[in-house]
Amino acid sequence: MAPYILPIGLLIASNVFMTFAWYGHLGHKAAPLWIAVMVSWGIAFFEYWLAVPANRIGHQVYSAAQLKTIQEVITLVIFAGFSVFWLKESLSWGVLAGFVFIGIGAALVFRG
Repeated sequence: MAPYILPIGLLIASNVFMTFAWYGHLGHKAAPLWIAVMVSWGIAFFEYWLAVPANRIGHQVYSAAQLKTIQEVITLVIFAGFSVFWLKESLSWGVLAGFVFIGIGAALVFRG
């Protein structure tokens, strides 16, 4: 059971780190860009410590395409929450519809 579930948990955690690394600085626009880059790089370091094992473990039971699809769906869910709660941005119907279409594409990957 671990190869099926553990990678998903690790990918969720890694995506939280990566979302903050890529977009967290948008809440601190007064900080110099070089500081934003360095802080983001430091956060991403921990993301890699989660993502690499997730993919190594997950590849025992998922194809690389399936792992990437899982990661992308997780990214969309985490980004949507991050966007609303951290950046205080609303999600339009167009954005939500786009996410749904991406979800449909993800389902196709798993249907083979």
